[in-house]
Amino acid sequence: MKEARRFVYGPVPSRRLGFSLGVDILPFKSCTLDCVYCQLGRTPRTTDRRRSWFPAKDVLAQVRGALGSGQRIDAVTFSGSGEPTLNKDLGRLIREIKKMTRIPVVVLTNGTLLSRKDVRDDLAAADIVVPSLDAATAARFRRVNRPHPSLRADKVLDGLVAFRKGFAGRIWLEIMLVKGTNDSPADLRALKRAADRIRPDRIHLNTVVRPPAEVRAKPLSPAELRRIRGLFGPRAEVIASFEKKGQVAAPAGLEEDVLATVGRRPVTADDIAASLGRHRDEVLKTLARLLGRRRVRAVAHRGRTFYRAAEAAGPEPLL
Repeated sequence: MKEARRFVYGPVPSRRLGFSLGVDILPFKSCTLDCVYCQLGRTPRTTDRRRSWFPAKDVLAQVRGALGSGQRIDAVTFSGSGEPTLNKDLGRLIREIKKMTRIPVVVLTNGTLLSRKDVRDDLAAADIVVPSLDAATAARFRRVNRPHPSLRADKVLDGLVAFRKGFAGRIWLEIMLVKGTNDSPADLRALKRAADRIRPDRIHLNTVVRPPAEVRAKPLSPAELRRIRGLFGPRAEVIASFEKKGQVAAPAGLEEDVLATVGRRPVTADDIAASLGRHRDEVLKTLARLLGRRRVRAVAHRGRTFYRAAEAAGPEPLL
């Protein structure tokens, strides 16, 4: 029987990274923020405490197994159930994975803990860091990101600036725009000033495309995003849909792989098929079985059907 993939999932088709092997090193919804647009739903209780959640050797063993699967992997990406920098072993894990492969190691982070030197040191070994910045004022930070009480918008920005000064890799700053929430001219000017201070290699403008935590979190139109791109200049780009590329079929154990994928974010049947190198009909049959057993549920969002786990599928902490 195939071993359950507690710490890795995919490779998932990423709009920025190609086929990205997800590395999930947190219990479900462990985060410093409770963002209104989060595709994982509400954060029951925000935290700023770093800790070692799982044995690093177990995480590394699963990454090594996935790298040897024969599937196409364009990036190894720390993401998934929460904010990766809350795991104190992040730096060690990045360094050990880089010993295994030349595939770029990427960290998706909300950037809220970069004011701490230990966090900046942990991220130093990564090839690409993708921090998010959705608000550059205190009021908007509270409205969009609903942070842990210890976090302040000015300190978050200072941390991003400090990280840029000491980081040798690439920084792709992501700005998630929510209609009527952080897209006013004043908000955009403040974000532009912040981006100028950070000096990222790229600026990725994004909007709500998956079922969000709050129904009031609405997307901007493609035309609105293109207009805003002009404000941020040549480094900015609107994140386009993933260009479908061929993937090698995943090893046997389709149900387990589907559950690992839908447990990290809402996905369509086409997303799953592209991720696992399977025919769409095969994926739909597997989803039908899992729906019948109430292991997954279907969610309609803006004319598309997304699938998510009936219960959180992120790794459970070892007590």
